[in-house]
Amino acid sequence: MELEQVKQKTKKVVANVLKMDESEITDDANFIFDLGADSMQSMLLIAAFEEEFDIEMDVEKAQEVQSIGGAVEFISGYL
Repeated sequence: MELEQVKQKTKKVVANVLKMDESEITDDANFIFDLGADSMQSMLLIAAFEEEFDIEMDVEKAQEVQSIGGAVEFISGYL
């Protein structure tokens, strides 16, 4: 899967979990500071990414990822 496809799917998942419009999500948006995700939503995002991409991530390392761009790179490492 190409990086651009991963980015689009990542943004779609984030928009669904955080109940916001996909167009509001920039590539360098921080999950907490820019998008307002709390710790529970962070766990929901990890679960949603695993389901969307059919992968199993290292949860501790996944929780260290703080931006959309970081998530795209992190997820790409599992594909």
